Amino acid sequence: MASLRSYGVCSRESMLQFPRPNRGDNHKRTSVEYIKSLRLITAIKTPYLPDGRFDLEAYDDLVNMQIENGAEGVIVGGTTGEGQLMSWDEHIMLIGHTVNCFGGSIKVIGNTGSNSTREAIHATEQGFAVGMHAALHINPYYGKTSLEGLVSHFDSVLPMGPTIIYNVPSRTGQDIPPHVINTVAQSSNLAGVKECVGNERIEQYTDNEIVVWSGNDDQCHDARWSHGATGVISVTSNLIPGLMRELMFGGKNPSLNAKLLPLIDWLFQEPNPIGLNTALAQLGVVRPVFRLPYVPLPLAKRVEFVNLVKEIGRENFVGDKDVQVLDDDDFILVGRY
Repeated sequence: MASLRSYGVCSRESMLQFPRPNRGDNHKRTSVEYIKSLRLITAIKTPYLPDGRFDLEAYDDLVNMQIENGAEGVIVGGTTGEGQLMSWDEHIMLIGHTVNCFGGSIKVIGNTGSNSTREAIHATEQGFAVGMHAALHINPYYGKTSLEGLVSHFDSVLPMGPTIIYNVPSRTGQDIPPHVINTVAQSSNLAGVKECVGNERIEQYTDNEIVVWSGNDDQCHDARWSHGATGVISVTSNLIPGLMRELMFGGKNPSLNAKLLPLIDWLFQEPNPIGLNTALAQLGVVRPVFRLPYVPLPLAKRVEFVNLVKEIGRENFVGDKDVQVLDDDDFILVGRY
C-alpha cells in the first residue's frame, strides 16, 4: 500500500491517544445540509494488532483507500467498526484520530449512540469536542423504551449537532416507526435516517422530504434510483469503494448491481462484521486478528471469497496483494485487550 497517495496528516507512528484536532478551516462545523448531500458513506472497519489494540497504521491505509476511491464519509466505531467492543476512551480516541488525520478530506460521522441516554449525551459531547462532523444514533436496544421514550432520547442528543438516526430492528429488537422520525424531524439538526427496514419505508420518508440512506447494501441501488434515497451507508464499500461509488453516482445500472449481489450475499451470510473482517484479512490489508466474540468464516467460505474476487476482478478491491484463502491457524482470536 506504499503506492497510495496519503490524504491524512498522521505518520505511521500514530499514537493511541486523544489527538488535538486542527482548528483550521477544514475543521469548522459542517452544516446539516452538507451531511444531507453525502451519497457514499462507508461504515469503516477497525483493524487490530495481535494483542487486540487498534492497528492505526492499517486503519489510516483503509481510510486513505476510501478517500482515493470516492467515498464521501466514514462512520467511525459503528457496528461494522465494532464500537460495541470498544471502551468509550477507545471510541472517542478513534473519532478524534480520524478527524485529525482525514477531516479535511472526508466527513467523519461518529457512532456515539447508546441504549443509555446519559452515555449517548456524554459520548456525543465528546465526539463533537474532538471534531466529528456528525453523530450516528441508534435507538435504545435490549432495555427498550416506549415510543415517547424514543422521542425524548433523540431530543436529548439532537441539539448538539448534525445527526443521523439509525433504524435496524434486526439488531435492536425495536423498529423506529415513521411517527417518531416525523416528530424529531422538527429539529434542524436531523440530517436524516439510515434505514434498514426496506425500500417501502425509505419511500415513505423521501415522499415527506426526509433524507434517507439505505442501510442494506443489497437494496441500495434500487433505493437510490427508484425510491428516492440520497445514498447508502455501506459495509461492502470497505472492499470495493470505487464500484459502490459507481452504483450511487452513475445512474441506474442493474447489470453492475447484479454483478455485486453475490459478494454482498457472501458478506452477510453471518452477522456483520464477520464476513468483512474475514475478507479484509484475505486481501492482506488488515492483520487476521479478531476481537471475540467474532470469529472468521470457515475455510469453505474463504475459498468462495477468493472465487468472488476473481469474478469481480482483483483490481476493483482494496489493497494490492494477491487474495489468499488463509489457514485456520493464521487467525488470532483475542478475548482480553
